[in-house]
Amino acid sequence: MKKFLLLPSIAALALSGCGSSDPATVTPNTSVIPVTDPNAVPEGTTLKIALLETTDIHQNILSYDYYGLKADTSLGLERTAALISAARAENPNNVLLDDGDVIQGTLLGDYQAIASPVTCSGTLAVYKVMNALKYDGAGMGNHEFNYGLNFLSQITNTDFGLPDVSKTGNCGAPNFPLVLSNVVGASSQKPIFNPTSIIPKQFTATKPDGSTMSVKLNVGIMGFVPPQIMDWDQKSLAGKVVVNGLQESANKYVPELRSKGADLVVALSHGGLDASPYSPKMENGSLHLTSTGIDALMLGHAHLIFPKAKEAGGPAIDASLAALPAAQVDTTKGLVNGVPAVMAQSWGRRLGIIQMTLKYQGGKWVVQKDLTNVEARGFKYKDGTTIVDADASIAPLVDTEHKATISYATQALGTTTDFEMSAYFALVGDVSAIQIVNQAQIDYVKSFIASSTDATLASYKSIPVISCSAPFKAGRNGPTDFTDVAPTATAASPVGLQVRNPGDLYLYGNNNLQAVKIKGSDLKNWLETAANQFAKIDPTLTTEQDLVPSYSTIYNYDVFYAENNALKYQIDVTQPAGKRIVNLTYAGKAIADTDDFIVATNDYRAGGGGNFPGIDGSKTIIKSPDANQAVVSNYVKKQGKITSAANGSGQSWSFVKVDAKGPVILRSAPGKMAVAQALGLSRVKSEGALDASGYAKYAIDLSK
Repeated sequence: MKKFLLLPSIAALALSGCGSSDPATVTPNTSVIPVTDPNAVPEGTTLKIALLETTDIHQNILSYDYYGLKADTSLGLERTAALISAARAENPNNVLLDDGDVIQGTLLGDYQAIASPVTCSGTLAVYKVMNALKYDGAGMGNHEFNYGLNFLSQITNTDFGLPDVSKTGNCGAPNFPLVLSNVVGASSQKPIFNPTSIIPKQFTATKPDGSTMSVKLNVGIMGFVPPQIMDWDQKSLAGKVVVNGLQESANKYVPELRSKGADLVVALSHGGLDASPYSPKMENGSLHLTSTGIDALMLGHAHLIFPKAKEAGGPAIDASLAALPAAQVDTTKGLVNGVPAVMAQSWGRRLGIIQMTLKYQGGKWVVQKDLTNVEARGFKYKDGTTIVDADASIAPLVDTEHKATISYATQALGTTTDFEMSAYFALVGDVSAIQIVNQAQIDYVKSFIASSTDATLASYKSIPVISCSAPFKAGRNGPTDFTDVAPTATAASPVGLQVRNPGDLYLYGNNNLQAVKIKGSDLKNWLETAANQFAKIDPTLTTEQDLVPSYSTIYNYDVFYAENNALKYQIDVTQPAGKRIVNLTYAGKAIADTDDFIVATNDYRAGGGGNFPGIDGSKTIIKSPDANQAVVSNYVKKQGKITSAANGSGQSWSFVKVDAKGPVILRSAPGKMAVAQALGLSRVKSEGALDASGYAKYAIDLSK
């Protein structure tokens, strides 16, 4: 039989025209050229996309400082919104994600969670803004757990499936998926949030012939928090949830995401970079996620910039990141073991951008690693000088909450102070913003022990109670991030302290007061660990040396105090870490390793936060139901008047004198030389030029 060739045009008519023959009736001897699916992606098609990241917003929605009641143009999601708009214009194919620590961190957060909790019918202010900005997805941070599981369940409209955790009604919540891959119910072993999510995006791709087509890209996300949440928020989480290791969780969920059709897998890891050997208990284990098959890594928690800033005159990479092995971490290109990674600092001050090119090969999208570009874009990205304007559409969304927070912040405490309590020079001896916190904590613990009916606690009445607190706001988040409570007992400013002031002195409203019983040897180790904040100073160098090269862990610089300034110690910064504490005395006598002390601190530190040797929860003797911030506030109210002589000049520590040949500098807020002089800090000699981040370089004379 003669075979006939059906021409393509005729075939198309036969298969698609009205009254056409059923394809099944075509004679077996007729050859048919298959019709190409018009939606099929041609081999070699390319797709350019941008993954956008915010992280550690901490309820900084507006460019405003609620503690100082003033504008602060260095921060705020309303300015990040402008960066988002610009990045979206540059990259029409984009995915906007957040890496956690959203709900806590300012008085706005405390107001909505504690002072006047948002109702089920309402939506948390920061989520209202994120909804308006059309986020595509988000992970969780450790601070999401600070206000308890019931509050978190309500504001995210999530049923955790946990006993004693209620989820009522259909509450206001984010309009985008929230993921958390390594936290499960203690009994059920089921994730409390969805461990993963696939975000379907319709993007424009370029075919090999240069024409464009619409394609679907499935972006898979998963999220991780540090295992230490079980220590930091023990009161809320113990017995209810369990935190699994990052690597173990990722190894489970990456293949699952792929099997469900994810073309790209992004890890939202609320943790920094630590090149130490992997442990499921690592606080900053994000580096080890790069071995699990992910395509991109979004970082948080450390409040740092990664990769280094690209704008002209931008800040240098933090010393902790610069010290990582170059073979693993490329701080210029933003690669971690070859995987693109970004950390957008904190408080909305930067936008992470990972630009990627994908090519359609062998029926799937393949990342072209040599065409990847990573940026942590700041407010001055255009020219290194001009700060982007705030997005005018954001402030009206939270105007009611903003005004209510200011009203809350300015409520009177009925107490005055005759001196400025600041942290500008806390790293060179000033205790004006620390002593009152330590005094409040000592007063609380002594009263707790004295009134206790517990026989064991009663037996501790003769043990000295000392206290430690860190300068929480001392430059970690930039040159405007310093505690500064102005004097009020003056004719020009007779108004007393306000609700906002204890929050400035003690930043973390979620910390609860705890006390630990330790030995003198523990105290020495504790102080040595705190002294790691300082660089090792070489007195023979003639070049500039930075006394505190990184503020990333300033919250671990514990300053100790005892009543009547009975505790004294010195720090020798010429010695290596672990050998810096000398002349440690109590009541004029050298402290022996076997001496007993009770230390008033917070639940974060008492439970092991900061990895202080021997302080791991096992020595805790008091677990107070009261927050440290509330303890400070109540103590301040009780005093009536705070004076420099009684509450702000009890310096327990000093430097061992060093005669350095070259300049030693401390970076702090500019224009504060008068503060140092008023404090009598003669070792602060002069104010120098600004560094790239906007800190002033103050000359420090360690021989004083």
